[in-house]
Amino acid sequence: MNEVLLRSLTPSVLGILVRRGADFAAAEDAVQDALVEAVRVWPADPPRDPKGWLVTVAWRRFLDATRADTARRRREDLVEEEPAPGPAPAVDDTLQLYFLCAHPSLTPSSAVALTLRAVGGLTTRQIAQAYLVPEATMAQRISRAKRTVSGVRFDQPGDVATVLRVLYLVFNEGYSGDVDVAAEAIRLTRQLAAAIDHPEVAGLLALMLLHHARRAARTAPDGSLVPLAEQDRGRWDTESITEGVEILQTALARDRLGEFQAQAAIAALHADAPTAEETDWVQIVEWYDELARLTDSPIVRLNRAVAVGEADGPRAGLAALVALDDSLPRHAAVAAYLHERDGDLTTAARLYAEAARKAPNLAERDHLTRQAARLNARGCR
Repeated sequence: MNEVLLRSLTPSVLGILVRRGADFAAAEDAVQDALVEAVRVWPADPPRDPKGWLVTVAWRRFLDATRADTARRRREDLVEEEPAPGPAPAVDDTLQLYFLCAHPSLTPSSAVALTLRAVGGLTTRQIAQAYLVPEATMAQRISRAKRTVSGVRFDQPGDVATVLRVLYLVFNEGYSGDVDVAAEAIRLTRQLAAAIDHPEVAGLLALMLLHHARRAARTAPDGSLVPLAEQDRGRWDTESITEGVEILQTALARDRLGEFQAQAAIAALHADAPTAEETDWVQIVEWYDELARLTDSPIVRLNRAVAVGEADGPRAGLAALVALDDSLPRHAAVAAYLHERDGDLTTAARLYAEAARKAPNLAERDHLTRQAARLNARGCR
């Protein structure tokens, strides 16, 4: 069973059902039912037209779910509109669905959660981790959003800023999480950049390209994480870096700075350094200052503490860390790194072990565990 194929077809099938009159929540349920049926049937009897098969089965599931006395007249109309057998139209509705989920009737956080679940292919657990909330809380938020957006049609536009936030989170999950959707996020952001002349859309595309350019060097052959400072820069994708920098420079020239442009500027400075030792950390700190002003995000301030530690020394980084809540994700890992650089190996080893216990994925946990073991071994000598 090709799960990647199923995931790639889901947005288009969902879009076809919504355009034919199904409300969003019911359409999503029908598509999910069709996907389950595909997993059951396709291994023994693969269809010649997978998309057409999914549309037909999902539409029938939708009709079954709407059969009730109070919906009889509408049901008869829908039956007459059932798609004819044959290849489904080659229409990519994915970006349109992002805007549908980003409808103004939803709060930004609910819109992001709904899109990540319904269109982005992420699980409720993955979305909850991204938002730092319990899975049950996120499940309730998504359910409320689905009820709110039911009946909304494609001619009701969503919010560009919310769509950008969703694309950013989808890319991050694909870049560092369990589901590989980073390339799809880049493709959709390219579509959006071609359709909308907006510096933050360009900034997000530049940011994605600059991060994605380093992807091949982020893991060793055994799957273990390779920190940025230790990556083989010869494996970075120079074409993507060049394109990302050019897009960013054009956006910055418009003098309408936003958070994605600021993040892309930081990524560009990392990409521009021939070696880790030649990184312009002073300028990176300045960009983090801009980013903190734009977002007031504690995660930004946590990353800034690392940059301060590189620019002004580990004790300056630790001083910047004092003002931050130690329950922040990766706070212990940052503190461990800065304490190691300051020569306090015992504290660093303890914090690496603590960070490993809190790691959001297996690769990061293993990396932090190895860091703790390395320092503990040095202390035993």
